[in-house]
Amino acid sequence: MDPTLARAPWRLPGLLRRSGLHHEGGILAALIVVCVLLAIAAPKFLSSYNLGIVIRQVSFVAIVAMGQTMVLLTGGIDLSVGSIAGFTAIIGANVMAHLPVDPYFAAVFAILLGFLIGAVSGFFIAYVKINAFIVTLGMGEICAGLNLVITRGYPILGIPTSFNFLGQGMIGPVPFPVILMLLLMCGFTFILTSTPYGRNIYVIGDNENAARLAGIQVARVKMSVYAISGVLSALAGMIFVSRVNAGQPTVGPSWLMPSITAAIIGGTTLSGGEGTIIGSIIGAVFMGVLSNGIVLMDISAYWEKVIIGLVVIVAVLLDVLRKRER
Repeated sequence: MDPTLARAPWRLPGLLRRSGLHHEGGILAALIVVCVLLAIAAPKFLSSYNLGIVIRQVSFVAIVAMGQTMVLLTGGIDLSVGSIAGFTAIIGANVMAHLPVDPYFAAVFAILLGFLIGAVSGFFIAYVKINAFIVTLGMGEICAGLNLVITRGYPILGIPTSFNFLGQGMIGPVPFPVILMLLLMCGFTFILTSTPYGRNIYVIGDNENAARLAGIQVARVKMSVYAISGVLSALAGMIFVSRVNAGQPTVGPSWLMPSITAAIIGGTTLSGGEGTIIGSIIGAVFMGVLSNGIVLMDISAYWEKVIIGLVVIVAVLLDVLRKRER
């Protein structure tokens, strides 16, 4: 018997180690250092107003990054997350602005649409065996194109004020999107670390052939993570609609790179089988703080992409070095 197969389904200690907090310490320390330096260089960084802006912006990317992390753990990638967020946001905004339905019903409809789009991508990847890069890139282009066909570049206005709570509401001093992000973080962390489904995701990312021989429904699991990614992308899109009180045709695409970057910085490997939701959240916060620092330091916005690109390369390099060391 293949030794990998013999131990794959039952390597619970190894799986829990890979899904634990051993990588998060480093990025958390780096985040603290960056925050301290920004607080010294730009005192406005610690103002309640600025921190509120940062944490709200982080919540959108973090929710998308959770879905991206689920996909990356299986060894795949989802390049359609931003376009799905934008397209479903426009559809949801259109429904609630022009049809006599409850706005939260429209939001649920948009989220189900995100589930469907993600599931279709997952079907072609898992069952038809088309490369995930190609499928999700194509699906992203379809969603982005339909977005412009529907809106012609104009925002969707007339969002009911009763829908504002999702993106603008507060529970005590904490914005509701942040609370929702933390609840999702806890839920998906529990799924990945304490359920057979979560362990199967790690095993598939670690060795897909061994997982298949061990009786794991590999195709079904892989299809499901793309559906989950679609749901979370659509949810982030609807939260943004509530936040700005409009369906913006430009929302979403700018979340793609940060969602991948946050996961990689947080310890999720591109080859699959290793990473955590908590790490991705910390990575998203790190990216949000970095972007905010660029603004506060009066650095040209043109340099933001350069800096983020360098951060991605360094994160991938560290991942490669860590693997070689092991």
